[in-house]
Amino acid sequence: MSERFDPITLEILWRRLISIVDEADVTVARTAFSSLLRDAHDYTCMFTDRQGRELAQGTLATPGQSGAMALGIKSIVEKFVTSELQPGDVFITNDPWALAGHLNDVCVLSPIFHHEQLVGFTACVFHHSDIGGRVASDNRDVFEEGLFIPLVKLYAGGKLNEEVLDMIRWNVRTPDEIVGDIRSQTAANHVCAIQVCKLLSDYKLDSLDDLADEIIERTEASMRASITELADGIYTSSVEIEQRPEEPNLTIAASIEVSGDEITVDLSGSSAEVRWGGNVVYNFTYAYVFMALKSMFDPEVPNNHGSAAPIRLIAPEGSVVNCHFPAAVAARMQIGHFLTEVVYRALSPALPDRVLAASGGTPATMNVFYGKDHVGVPWHTVIIRGGGMGASQGEDGGHCFIFPANGANTPVEILESETPLHIECRQLLPDSGGAGKQRGGLGRRVVFRVPEGESALSGPVNMGLQSGRFQLPPEGLNGGCSGGLAHFSVNNEAGDPYGLTQLQPGDVVTMDAAGGGGFGNPLDRELELVAADLERGYISSTRASEDYGVVLDSEGIIDAAGSISERRSRRKAQKAKRRGA
Repeated sequence: MSERFDPITLEILWRRLISIVDEADVTVARTAFSSLLRDAHDYTCMFTDRQGRELAQGTLATPGQSGAMALGIKSIVEKFVTSELQPGDVFITNDPWALAGHLNDVCVLSPIFHHEQLVGFTACVFHHSDIGGRVASDNRDVFEEGLFIPLVKLYAGGKLNEEVLDMIRWNVRTPDEIVGDIRSQTAANHVCAIQVCKLLSDYKLDSLDDLADEIIERTEASMRASITELADGIYTSSVEIEQRPEEPNLTIAASIEVSGDEITVDLSGSSAEVRWGGNVVYNFTYAYVFMALKSMFDPEVPNNHGSAAPIRLIAPEGSVVNCHFPAAVAARMQIGHFLTEVVYRALSPALPDRVLAASGGTPATMNVFYGKDHVGVPWHTVIIRGGGMGASQGEDGGHCFIFPANGANTPVEILESETPLHIECRQLLPDSGGAGKQRGGLGRRVVFRVPEGESALSGPVNMGLQSGRFQLPPEGLNGGCSGGLAHFSVNNEAGDPYGLTQLQPGDVVTMDAAGGGGFGNPLDRELELVAADLERGYISSTRASEDYGVVLDSEGIIDAAGSISERRSRRKAQKAKRRGA
């Protein structure tokens, strides 16, 4: 008979499981070599029961990794012959189709043994700054994108497989950093395993099985109860996503069926896979669909296997949201990040208070830089930045958010300390937030220069870019306006956001991230909020008049009476236009 836990004990144990993963997170922050991990937090730690069912993930997990891991780890565990596993085993892989969608996301997976019995698994995925290959979004297949590591043992019974590390070293540009980060992953798993075993000892439990069953059952029941509050029906939407200039734009189309306490998301109307690195594997697609639904229906309950039980995803093989091997996938976020947006847009008529307008940080902006310093020593770094957050029904969008990826903007000080590059400007972009009753968050500009002189560099700086919103701005919701477009230029000439750009000494690069979409009719925005935006420089007087219908006096102060009259006139015109349409 399975053991049941009283509510207080269950809550204590559940929170302790999460704190264990958070301690593994702290281990990463203390031991990782790459700033992409330490500062931008582009990694996820989790652990599962012995069946591979997710039990807990780090509080600051990245949704694209955590959702994909929840599927991938379970699939891997189901293929293990558990009797052949032993304490001290550690596995490593970066198979995009098995886990998080591209080669840079390397997974280290370890079985957890307690009293010589297998009780679970701990795993972490790091986005490694370099995995070799040609660092550009316009690669044609995965073979161009770097080293592919099948599932192999990194440690066997506690003994390091040096040949695996040597293979990795000889396929990357900065081997000491990459190997250091792999050791950091191993350390994080070790910390997690030790603390899980301590929990079992403290509470005199032989395994995690009964605790896992109760946590997962309660989580599933909570998610299902929330879904039943929405009326049954089919909700549809689509998002158009820009491609390379010579290719037609593509579409992600979603049909979301709510039936009782279950949801089916059907992406059958989406475009076929593309001839560049934006293709998305099934796990990554699932991750951002799940992220949208979880945030809408049951945001307070921690993620685990039970959260996903009521959700079914249909993504046709060969489509851009479920690509075939060996499609190029390195830039999968340029398309995959839009999956959360299309789910929000589909359900926005039914649940307007639980969604966001489109965000300028969808997709996030990721720069890969590498070159050689003045004495020929290779250097390599990756930085990520966000744009304006989409507004919601109740709040303005925040500035410079990486949404839905949940990363952190790389600090200027880190970029300048790890590379020869010089930052000349970093600022918010006025008028980039979409107008609305709630205004979209502002985009941001970063300008950097490649230094000149023999003491700076020996050769060009190579830059790969993953980003978007250069042609199609983030759209508003419920009458809100679109945010501002992204922009990328080198020496004031438009750059190629898909290919590999070679920068020469003295080159100046400008990168503008898009602003977020607005929510609601701009004519309904409170005059005090418009005045505050003017004072802070978030909007210009021209946009205040054109978008928000305010009247300014000769000193630029809002004329309340005149503004009320002007807005009344414009609302009448809007109603007449809708009747005519």
